Amino acid sequence: MSPANPGVSDAFQLFFTEAPAHAKAWMEAVQSLNRASALDPKTGHLAYLAVLSALGLDSGVPFHADLARQAGATRDEVVGAVLVGLPAAGNVVVKSLPPALSAFQTIEA
Repeated sequence: MSPANPGVSDAFQLFFTEAPAHAKAWMEAVQSLNRASALDPKTGHLAYLAVLSALGLDSGVPFHADLARQAGATRDEVVGAVLVGLPAAGNVVVKSLPPALSAFQTIEA
């Protein structure tokens, strides 16, 4: 993670720096999809966190876990979202627990 933008992976920050037109198009699509969703923000963030965990895309987990926390998700809800894919995806989801729980470390310290 870069100190310039905590929680955002270095790769994603580089994406915005090196390909700003693509990054802008990506973010516009993300925002459009969010507006189209029937899910409330907390549920949407938890669902996205579950997908990231199931796919093993850990670099985005801290950022999205923090968004879930900011939307009102509890530590237990974040753990539940990370582990919901355990039966289908297997134990790959377990490696997402440490980065997901990092969203709560500064609060609990």
